[in-house]
Amino acid sequence: MRPKHQRLVLVTLAVAAVLGAVLLAMWGLQDRAAYFVTPSDIAAGKAEPDTAMRLGGMVVEGSLVRERDGVSIRFDVSDGKAVTPVAYRGITPDLFREGSGVVAEGRLQPSGLFVADHILAKHDERYMPPQMANEVAAR
Repeated sequence: MRPKHQRLVLVTLAVAAVLGAVLLAMWGLQDRAAYFVTPSDIAAGKAEPDTAMRLGGMVVEGSLVRERDGVSIRFDVSDGKAVTPVAYRGITPDLFREGSGVVAEGRLQPSGLFVADHILAKHDERYMPPQMANEVAAR
Protein backbone atom coordinates (compact mmCIF):
# COMPACT_ATOMS: atom_id res chain seq x y z
CA MET A 1 0.00 0.00 0.00
CA ARG A 2 1.24 3.45 -0.83
CA PRO A 3 1.97 5.93 2.00
CA LYS A 4 -0.84 8.20 0.79
CA HIS A 5 -3.39 5.41 1.23
CA GLN A 6 -1.93 4.44 4.62
CA ARG A 7 -2.47 8.01 5.89
CA LEU A 8 -6.03 8.01 4.55
CA VAL A 9 -6.80 4.73 6.34
CA LEU A 10 -5.23 6.01 9.61
CA VAL A 11 -7.16 9.30 9.46
CA THR A 12 -10.40 7.42 8.77
CA LEU A 13 -9.78 5.07 11.70
CA ALA A 14 -8.93 8.01 14.00
CA VAL A 15 -12.14 9.85 13.05
CA ALA A 16 -14.17 6.66 13.58
CA ALA A 17 -12.53 6.13 17.01
CA VAL A 18 -13.25 9.70 18.13
CA LEU A 19 -16.84 9.47 16.89
CA GLY A 20 -17.26 6.16 18.72
CA ALA A 21 -15.88 7.64 21.94
CA VAL A 22 -18.25 10.63 21.71
CA LEU A 23 -21.26 8.39 21.10
CA LEU A 24 -20.29 6.15 24.03
CA ALA A 25 -19.91 9.16 26.33
CA MET A 26 -23.28 10.58 25.28
CA TRP A 27 -24.97 7.21 25.77
CA GLY A 28 -23.41 6.79 29.21
CA LEU A 29 -24.36 10.28 30.38
CA GLN A 30 -27.90 10.45 29.05
CA ASP A 31 -29.39 9.35 32.40
CA ARG A 32 -27.25 11.87 34.32
CA ALA A 33 -28.55 14.90 32.42
CA ALA A 34 -30.95 16.66 34.77
CA TYR A 35 -32.77 19.85 33.90
CA PHE A 36 -33.61 22.41 36.58
CA VAL A 37 -37.31 22.98 37.26
CA THR A 38 -39.28 24.96 39.82
CA PRO A 39 -42.61 24.05 41.44
CA SER A 40 -44.26 26.58 39.07
CA ASP A 41 -42.87 24.68 36.08
CA ILE A 42 -44.33 21.45 37.46
CA ALA A 43 -47.71 23.08 38.15
CA ALA A 44 -47.75 24.46 34.59
CA GLY A 45 -47.09 21.00 33.17
CA LYS A 46 -43.66 21.87 31.77
CA ALA A 47 -41.98 18.91 33.52
CA GLU A 48 -42.49 15.40 32.20
CA PRO A 49 -42.99 12.59 34.73
CA ASP A 50 -40.31 9.89 35.04
CA THR A 51 -37.49 12.03 33.63
CA ALA A 52 -34.39 13.00 35.59
CA MET A 53 -34.54 16.60 36.82
CA ARG A 54 -33.52 18.93 39.59
CA LEU A 55 -36.24 20.62 41.61
CA GLY A 56 -35.22 23.87 43.25
CA GLY A 57 -36.95 26.07 45.77
CA MET A 58 -37.41 26.72 49.44
CA VAL A 59 -38.46 24.11 52.00
CA VAL A 60 -41.90 25.19 53.24
CA GLU A 61 -42.02 25.94 56.98
CA GLY A 62 -43.90 23.24 58.91
CA SER A 63 -43.92 20.76 56.02
CA LEU A 64 -40.98 18.56 57.07
CA VAL A 65 -42.17 15.15 58.31
CA ARG A 66 -39.72 12.47 59.38
CA GLU A 67 -40.91 8.86 59.06
CA ARG A 68 -40.46 6.27 61.82
CA ASP A 69 -37.67 4.43 59.96
CA GLY A 70 -35.37 7.41 60.64
CA VAL A 71 -34.17 7.90 57.07
CA SER A 72 -37.33 8.73 55.11
CA ILE A 73 -38.67 12.27 55.02
CA ARG A 74 -41.41 14.19 53.25
CA PHE A 75 -41.48 17.92 52.73
CA ASP A 76 -42.86 20.58 50.40
CA VAL A 77 -40.79 22.79 48.11
CA SER A 78 -42.11 26.19 47.05
CA ASP A 79 -40.96 28.93 44.73
CA GLY A 80 -43.45 31.45 46.08
CA LYS A 81 -46.06 30.63 43.42
CA ALA A 82 -46.57 26.85 43.63
CA VAL A 83 -45.77 23.97 45.97
CA THR A 84 -44.48 20.49 45.11
CA PRO A 85 -44.43 17.60 47.61
CA VAL A 86 -41.11 15.74 47.86
CA ALA A 87 -40.24 12.32 49.30
CA TYR A 88 -36.64 11.38 50.09
CA ARG A 89 -35.03 8.32 51.65
CA GLY A 90 -31.52 8.84 52.92
CA ILE A 91 -29.40 11.02 55.14
CA THR A 92 -30.00 14.73 54.60
CA PRO A 93 -27.18 17.30 54.53
CA ASP A 94 -26.50 19.07 57.84
CA LEU A 95 -27.69 22.38 56.40
CA PHE A 96 -31.05 21.01 55.25
CA ARG A 97 -33.95 22.47 57.25
CA GLU A 98 -37.29 24.19 56.90
CA GLY A 99 -37.14 27.66 55.38
CA SER A 100 -33.83 27.01 53.61
CA GLY A 101 -33.03 26.66 49.93
CA VAL A 102 -32.85 23.17 48.50
CA VAL A 103 -32.15 21.44 45.22
CA ALA A 104 -33.53 17.91 44.99
CA GLU A 105 -32.35 15.56 42.24
CA GLY A 106 -34.83 12.89 41.24
CA ARG A 107 -37.94 12.14 39.22
CA LEU A 108 -41.49 13.44 39.19
CA GLN A 109 -44.14 10.74 39.61
CA PRO A 110 -47.37 10.90 37.56
CA SER A 111 -49.21 11.58 40.86
CA GLY A 112 -47.29 14.86 41.27
CA LEU A 113 -44.98 13.60 44.03
CA PHE A 114 -41.30 14.32 43.42
CA VAL A 115 -39.15 11.38 44.55
CA ALA A 116 -35.64 12.63 45.28
CA ASP A 117 -32.49 10.54 44.98
CA HIS A 118 -30.20 13.29 46.31
CA ILE A 119 -30.70 16.45 48.36
CA LEU A 120 -28.31 19.37 47.89
CA ALA A 121 -27.93 22.30 50.27
CA LYS A 122 -25.69 25.33 49.91
CA HIS A 123 -23.39 26.57 52.66
CA ASP A 124 -24.82 30.08 52.51
CA GLU A 125 -27.99 30.39 54.59
CA ARG A 126 -29.38 32.88 52.10
CA TYR A 127 -29.07 30.48 49.16
CA MET A 128 -31.88 30.50 46.61
CA PRO A 129 -31.97 28.81 43.23
CA PRO A 130 -31.21 31.37 40.48
CA GLN A 131 -34.78 31.46 39.15
CA MET A 132 -36.17 32.24 42.61
CA ALA A 133 -33.54 34.89 43.30
CA ASN A 134 -34.55 36.69 40.10
CA GLU A 135 -38.24 36.57 41.08
CA VAL A 136 -37.58 37.84 44.60
CA ALA A 137 -35.41 40.66 43.24
CA ALA A 138 -38.19 41.69 40.83
CA ARG A 139 -40.71 42.14 43.69
